[in-house]
Amino acid sequence: MLSVRGLTKYFGDFAACSGIDLEIGKGEVHALLGENGAGKSTLVKMLFGVLEPSDGEIIWDGKSVEIEAPAHARKLGIGMVFQHFSLFEALTVAENIALSLDPGISLSKVAEEARTLSVQYGLPLDPRAHVADLSVGERQRIEIVRALLQNPSLIILDEPTSVLTPQEADRLFETLDKLKAEGRSVLYISHRLEEVQRICDRATVLRHGKVTGACDPRKETPASLARMMVGNDVAEVARPEKIERGKVLLETRLLSVPARTPFATALKDIDLNVREGEILAIAGVAGNGQSELFDALSGEFPVSRADAVKIAGTAVGTRNITARRKLGAGFVPEERHGHAAVTAMSLSENLILARNLSEASVFLSGGILKIIRKATARARTREISEVMDVRKSGDNPQAGSLSGGNLQKFIVGRELDRQPKVIIVNQPTWGVDAGAAAHIRQALVDLAKSGSAVLIISQDLDEIFEIASTIAVISEGELSECYPAETMTREKIGLLMGGFHGETTEAAHAH
Repeated sequence: MLSVRGLTKYFGDFAACSGIDLEIGKGEVHALLGENGAGKSTLVKMLFGVLEPSDGEIIWDGKSVEIEAPAHARKLGIGMVFQHFSLFEALTVAENIALSLDPGISLSKVAEEARTLSVQYGLPLDPRAHVADLSVGERQRIEIVRALLQNPSLIILDEPTSVLTPQEADRLFETLDKLKAEGRSVLYISHRLEEVQRICDRATVLRHGKVTGACDPRKETPASLARMMVGNDVAEVARPEKIERGKVLLETRLLSVPARTPFATALKDIDLNVREGEILAIAGVAGNGQSELFDALSGEFPVSRADAVKIAGTAVGTRNITARRKLGAGFVPEERHGHAAVTAMSLSENLILARNLSEASVFLSGGILKIIRKATARARTREISEVMDVRKSGDNPQAGSLSGGNLQKFIVGRELDRQPKVIIVNQPTWGVDAGAAAHIRQALVDLAKSGSAVLIISQDLDEIFEIASTIAVISEGELSECYPAETMTREKIGLLMGGFHGETTEAAHAH
């Protein structure tokens, strides 16, 4: 169905993709694997007409084509569902779908076709519903139904299960089976290697912009697939045999936060404790209050009661980020670009920005008028980069020039360099390859082992089971009880994600 021959893309002198050969057969689910910065996104953007190749050839249905734009790709029969949704929350499902179709089609016809298609593929949707009222899993369905309404022969899916519960992911896999049976093809990008083994017929592996291997993933193991991606064995996270929990370092009591916008989620009476040596993982489908919880814990949006949040015994609910940092807290927000880091600034400048004045004094000199000691900041940046294995193009590049995984390693390393008593990390390894993810998880485990309290908010159940000592689930702004990790299963977490707190609580206690 699709062949690419020698496909190459340069950005200046840098080859993001170099001489890539790839074939996707009719009715095949083909995995595209690779670590962050391997060239996966660049390749699929060329296939979908977002980027123009510097060299090479794309052959579609036996004919050489130049894909000029996404509209041209859709006309050829190529659809794509991006990792980040492109939906207008104030519009209905049908209105969002209509925006990507020919303008001559009436909204009522779009709604009718969307409803029919959603039932046909087991992706139920109400075309009249406003996107703002839908769960993230339902929004994922909109993106897929929108792509299917264009009747594609090939669908490109980029990390499609990163926002789904285990049950929703199973339903997606059933949909992919139906697409295969119809003779449609899927190019599937995922860092979740167990999924790749389960649903993909073949896999192509990229490393440093080049194809380094191809295989039948069903004949591989997650470890062997990860080895193909990174070029060597990915170290398993080493956890202490016995977890020593000490005093409570992070505490919330009846933490409630009203929704700040019509599309935000209100928090309702959140109670949690995180002790010395403990890693509490909060699971949940995106959009259920994770961002609001992080903002309340970090002080980005202080709450009305001081005692709603305590750090190391001090009530800080009404105090800002700097005050909480001074008590020994560290924070890593979900969004890397523009929130955790200023992309147009260098790594050393980003390092200084994340320090309060007393911490930053090592990088400053002078009296009232402070002068930045750039050499000192650059030296510390190099140390952090070496500890966290941050791979970068120069000694002190702009933050925006790093791949997502490498920037995430630097941001986590920047916080760990402060040796925090408490660290709160929102989506520690979202969109990060296996090697980088293992490095970040081990660093968090080691911090807890040293006596710090670690709270992670994550949608990745593999990650949660790998490092958490305690697990809770957030659903519609409410937090479940906290359970010892060894008593939890994916099924229980999936039910808690769906809001079935009572049934699952009984099952967990029975276990």
